[in-house]
This record gives sequence, C-alpha cells and structure tokens, in this order.
Amino acid sequence: MRVLLSGGAGFIGSHLCDLLLKKGFEVVACDNFITGKPSNISHIRNNPSFKFVEQDISNPFNVDGDLDYVMNFASPASPIDYLKIPMETLRVGSFGTYNMLEIAKQKKAVFLMASTSEVYGDPLLHPQNEEYWGNVNTIGPRAVYDEAKRFSEALTMSYHREYGLDTKIVRIFNTYGTRMRLNDGRVVPNFVYQALNNIPLTIYGDGKQTRSFCYVDDLIEGIFKLLTSDINTPVNIGNPHEMTILEFAEIIRKMTGSKSEIVFEGLPQDDPKKRQPDIAKAKQYLNWEPKIKIEDGLARTIAWFQFNQVPEGQELTEKGIMQALKEVEDPEIGLSIVDMELIKNIEIIKHEKGALVKVKMTLTTPNCPMMGYIVKSVKDKIETIGGVTSADVEIVF
Repeated sequence: MRVLLSGGAGFIGSHLCDLLLKKGFEVVACDNFITGKPSNISHIRNNPSFKFVEQDISNPFNVDGDLDYVMNFASPASPIDYLKIPMETLRVGSFGTYNMLEIAKQKKAVFLMASTSEVYGDPLLHPQNEEYWGNVNTIGPRAVYDEAKRFSEALTMSYHREYGLDTKIVRIFNTYGTRMRLNDGRVVPNFVYQALNNIPLTIYGDGKQTRSFCYVDDLIEGIFKLLTSDINTPVNIGNPHEMTILEFAEIIRKMTGSKSEIVFEGLPQDDPKKRQPDIAKAKQYLNWEPKIKIEDGLARTIAWFQFNQVPEGQELTEKGIMQALKEVEDPEIGLSIVDMELIKNIEIIKHEKGALVKVKMTLTTPNCPMMGYIVKSVKDKIETIGGVTSADVEIVF
C-alpha cells in the first residue's frame, strides 16, 4: 500500500508517518515547513519505504506512481500561526485541499481530510456530535482557519457525491504529545514550557473554559481506523474527558514541580468556551476510544520538552549556538553542518524581549536540493534556545 501524506513534517503528520511505516505502508510525505519541522522526520529519512518532497500543496503538483491513499494534513493549526499567516491558511484550506483531491481522483485513491473541532466554533451544543452544524463567526479573526476547514469538508463531500471518490473526514479535537513546537502557542506547550522554566502560567479568560485533551498516539490510531473503514461522513476523534483550563494548569504545575504562579489575561475573540467531543460514532463504527490517561500522556510530553529545550537564563553565546547546531546534520551526507564548516557567521542582537540570532551559511551550490530543509532545521534549532525570540538564516554562495 502506498500513501501520499501532506503536512508530513508536522506534529500529527510525522506521527502518522511513523504509524504507516510501522504497518508496512510506503509513505510519500510532503511539507513546505511553514509550520512543520525537519527534525520531526529526521529519524525516518533513510527508511527505504519513506520518501519526502518539499512542496506547498497550494500549488498544483504531481506524484509519480500509484497511490492507494491520499491524506491531507497540511495546514497551520494554532491561533498563533493562522492569525500571523491568514492568507496561507486560507490558501492551503482551499487550493491545497482541491489539489490533493485532484490527485486522489486521478490515482483512484481513498482520500482522508484532516478537519477540526473548530468547525463547531463556540458551540451551543455540548458535547459536540457530528450532526451539529456549529456556531461560527465567519468574519472573525479565527475564521481563516474555521472556514478553511469547513470549506475543505464541503469540497471533500462534493468529490464524494460528484465523482464517487471514497472520502473520509476526521474532526480532530485538542491533541498533545511529543514533537509539538516549543513556540506553538497552544495551551499544552505554553503551560509546559512556562512551568519548566518557573515563569507565570498564562491563562486567557477566567480559566473556566473547558477543553478535552487526547494524546497523539491515541489520535493516530483512530485516524488509521477511519482511513481503512467504509465511513464517508465526518467522525470526531478526541478524548471526551473534559476539564477546565484552570484545572489543567494545576495538573501541569504538580507534574513539573513548578513554582510558577498563575496569571490571567483577556480572552481572545471567538475563543470557544466549551470543547468536548461526542465520540459515540467512533466507538460504534471504528471500535475506537482513547486509552492513554492524561497523566501518562503528559509525563511523556513533559519529558520530551525537557530534553528538547534549553532552560531560560542560560547565557546566550556564539559558542553555545554553535554547540546546539552540531545536532543539525545534512540528511544525505550524515555530517553536522558545523563539522562541514557551513556556518559562516553568527550575530546575536539582544533586546528587552529576547534575542534575534542572525546566521550566515555557505552552501557549495545554489541548486542544493536540501537547502530548504537545512535552513529550516537551523532556524528551528536556534529558536528552541532559551532567550531567543527568532532566528534569521541567510545563505551565501
């Protein structure tokens, strides 16, 4: 079986790559690294059943060979992202979905669309089942994501009805786990990062709004069961265990042993006050429900964050940055970019909110096929260093 997976270097997409490879699939993954990370797939780059293509699916593209499945997981998925890049969010949720559907139609492949609980908006029905039409502000700041996903669902069902395409739609509720971005902006990485560094945990609103958190391993098992099912209408996949954000903050503080205080700020516009999936459909037709308890999932997530971040307060030096970049390797040669002497210059510009790190790199050829991958890897690595707010990477030939 061969599958095309967009968003393959993302948080959920990379875990799906792992699961599909484990189950014996050939995986063609694509990503443009707008929010995905090269490090998420570095451990499978040399797997003979895995192929990666750097591609923005908002632009038409082709895939050689047969495909049995096409899975569309390409999209910014955090408010910090889609409020910063609204046009890219709308493009990938419209043109991107169309292009992926066209490939599925051409290849006569099963198509799975990654949708979201955000299609329910700020729900008036609780918990939310798949028949609920939602309560969405179509012109609010979050609409670029909400409406892009609602359009994607409509387009997917139209291909099913018009062309007989075997389509699936998964509505993903709040998910957490390893490989979440440190600066993701969502509640789990925010709280864990703040707690580990003993800085105030920021709650937006009064903390009484609720969420239901599903560990990523449970989520991808549910997605796989949907992919191989005969269901064509949307299915909720998430954990129905509901808690308030304030309760969740207390769990994080306890599990990390943090001394962080809790501070409250204003609630963003259209932020949903209730979020809990009704998973009766998944239970009945997929024989699926989450198994991993919140404490177990958080223990794994916290351990991953501890390993992948540099604590706040560590002195930021050129030597320290070079040391961090030793972990970034050219995926084809297998050597560190530092050992290959690709780093030409590092400049640290400090300001009151943190530091901007400017890096100049030399490459041997302007046609280097892995240039985008390497640049993104360098940027991602530097931005995990405590005290760094952003990194600029310049290529010099």
